[in-house]
Amino acid sequence: MAARAAQVKRDTLETRIEVNLNLDGGGNSKLETGVPFLEHMLDQVARHGLLDLDIRAKGDLHIDAHHTVEDVGITLGQAFDKALGDKQGIRRYGHAYVPLDEALSRVVIDFSGRPGLVYQVSYPRARIGDFDVDLFHEFFQGFVNHAKVTLHIDCLRGDNAHHVAETVFKAFGRAVRMAAEPDPRMAGMMPSTKGSL
Repeated sequence: MAARAAQVKRDTLETRIEVNLNLDGGGNSKLETGVPFLEHMLDQVARHGLLDLDIRAKGDLHIDAHHTVEDVGITLGQAFDKALGDKQGIRRYGHAYVPLDEALSRVVIDFSGRPGLVYQVSYPRARIGDFDVDLFHEFFQGFVNHAKVTLHIDCLRGDNAHHVAETVFKAFGRAVRMAAEPDPRMAGMMPSTKGSL
């Protein structure tokens, strides 16, 4: 099977980002974004998605983390789109429920070719350390728009903001892993009656 990997660079006046992605990796990550809590969450995606993920980002953190977090989502989405190619032979759909103590989240993804995000996550507080939890929505919106996926994220319960975020990102990693996996029964076939995704 051909390598399902991609390298994408994004260079704007606000950020410079490079993403190296291997969909068939071993769960390894190298992350340098200047946003430690985002790195902690991306490490969960790599580990639970069994992706190899190398992300280097330099952004205008002297203003705030918004542009960096959003643009990492955009660039990661572009890398997924490139690595999956025509999506022939993949499962296409993936889902996962992940608990962490009192928190429970569900993520469902469809590599549909159509961007769509439904994000139903409430955090008990506005910040985790110095990280603004509103930025997670921006991350996933950027990812969805550029990976061209339909993504539903629901936190079903949770009292601890860190636990909520971790269940979301772990479930995202596991759902992505399921959806991007080659399906032996779909070998050489497009997982759509339209003939393309």
